[in-house]
Amino acid sequence: MGRNVRLAGVNSVAAEGKDARVEEARAAGTEKPAPLTPAQAGASTRSSCKAVAHIGDSTSEGLTSAEYLPNENQRIEAQYADVGATEQVYGIAGARSIVETFEGEPNAQEVAEGWKAEGYKGCWVLALGTNEAADVAAGSNVGLRERIEKMMNIIGDEPVLWVNVKTLPEATEFYAEEGMKKWDKELETACLRYPNMRIYNWAGDVKDAWFISDGIHFTSPGYAARAALIARALAHAFPAKGTSPSGARCVVS
Repeated sequence: MGRNVRLAGVNSVAAEGKDARVEEARAAGTEKPAPLTPAQAGASTRSSCKAVAHIGDSTSEGLTSAEYLPNENQRIEAQYADVGATEQVYGIAGARSIVETFEGEPNAQEVAEGWKAEGYKGCWVLALGTNEAADVAAGSNVGLRERIEKMMNIIGDEPVLWVNVKTLPEATEFYAEEGMKKWDKELETACLRYPNMRIYNWAGDVKDAWFISDGIHFTSPGYAARAALIARALAHAFPAKGTSPSGARCVVS
């Protein structure tokens, strides 16, 4: 697969200033329990997924990071294990996109293809979309629907949970909330075509207080909540017993 140069103007917003983001995220505290509602906290179940492959952009960096979450029980590795997904592989990188590449890092397609070539079999969590919406807004000739199709074609019929996206008004230019809503709507349309696809409605759960000042990334409490909620969504999407709705009703919380 050929590599594409990431669109100019999007790179700097997506990838710069990680140290500053960490500092701001940690200022909100790192040791308190994840700020979930009672309903969210009580919703933990077991998943049929024993293996999970997580591909994400910079909005996933805090999920596995000791800098953001010094308490390892709050990180997503522990949260996935808690719902039964004990075999885990991660492809998380700042500025990661499905199509474009940045500073020699593989794009999401290449990560997924590599794991498939190595024989990975299991469930998938795709925490992508923030950069997809931004790249399309910046003028990419690869549309939102085609980006989703590229990933689904690689994954095939294995269970896949997409994490939808949200930004705040503070987000700059191409990362505006309008573009994120278009991406989320395209994900829901895709669910009609792929019976193995589910969507976790992060946009409906995330609180404004969980964002740092850039309106894109999260505080440490926000990442603790994001880790717990994504793992719970995996259990709801692909439960150990029974099934969850697909098609037009595929969104889980």
